[in-house]
Amino acid sequence: MTTWFRTYYDDEDLWLYFEADEEGWAVRQVEVRKKDSRPVTAASLAEVLHLRDHADLAAMSRYELQYGVLAEGPMDGWQDQPEAAEISAAEFEQLWIEARRALGGESA
Repeated sequence: MTTWFRTYYDDEDLWLYFEADEEGWAVRQVEVRKKDSRPVTAASLAEVLHLRDHADLAAMSRYELQYGVLAEGPMDGWQDQPEAAEISAAEFEQLWIEARRALGGESA
């Protein structure tokens, strides 16, 4: 079952938003700076896997510079993180679209 949730990372002053698959792995991730609500990450597992399989290291580096780095590993224990809460699919989708626009990409 897909889950959408948010947590807060105090050290970096970032809201972290995740779409996680049934095994708890991040499928898409959005990070937004709390102080100015500016998106800094909007990374997708499907895009990362496509680049890994069909592009070179330079293409992956460009992707990470533009969209940030996707969390690796299961998101176990997210409920115990600061300000953790489930969010709706619609809320995540709106954040995703806004973040991709802000970072200069499509909302795919």
